[in-house]
Amino acid sequence: MSAAKLLLVEDDPALSELLEYRFQNEGYNVRCTRDGDEAMVLAREDVPDLIILDWMIEGTSGIEVCRRLRRDKATAHVPIIMLTAREAEDDRVRGLETGADDYLTKPFSPRELLARVAAVMRRIRPALAGETVEVGDIKLDPVAHRVQRRGRSLQLGPTEYRLLKFFMESPGRVFSRGQLLDGVWGTGSDIELRTVDVHIRRLRKAIGVEGTKDPIRTVRSAGYALEAV
Repeated sequence: MSAAKLLLVEDDPALSELLEYRFQNEGYNVRCTRDGDEAMVLAREDVPDLIILDWMIEGTSGIEVCRRLRRDKATAHVPIIMLTAREAEDDRVRGLETGADDYLTKPFSPRELLARVAAVMRRIRPALAGETVEVGDIKLDPVAHRVQRRGRSLQLGPTEYRLLKFFMESPGRVFSRGQLLDGVWGTGSDIELRTVDVHIRRLRKAIGVEGTKDPIRTVRSAGYALEAV
């Protein structure tokens, strides 16, 4: 399996050099920048498997970089771990609401960051390699475009399949209707937000098997998440 591609966006030269060295030693293919605008260019030119993004950087701020990457269909699925010196709870919440998957406050141990990145990569690597992805009792084969639940083959329409795959690449994460619209239909889509609800209902029906729980969780005023059940 090829080395995972990691984009490191950090404006502290000493910390950036240390993290680059540590991640390269772990076998990652690392690209670095200290500038938010360059980070967006690099992410779109060669989409990374994961982004480590500092909040306070040159050019466009980290929080805005995160927001724009989430709106771009090419990078909407890429996990983002934010680094920041901001300790306030409101700042952490803001970072997560913007689309960050994890949040680490400075100063932190590089070992802890390595562990968090490794945990994310263990989760997403099967999908990147074209291997079967499993969340709870649901299995999705991205090569054969087949979905099974408890050994039973499920029949999904193309949109429901893409929606399920999008959820399964980030199990447990809550996606707003707008994020689902961008990630599944594309940022240039003129589909209405309520259309997402229609396809969620269809997906629930398609993956429903007698004696099983509904794995799609509705989060009031926030969106939807796929849970392992």
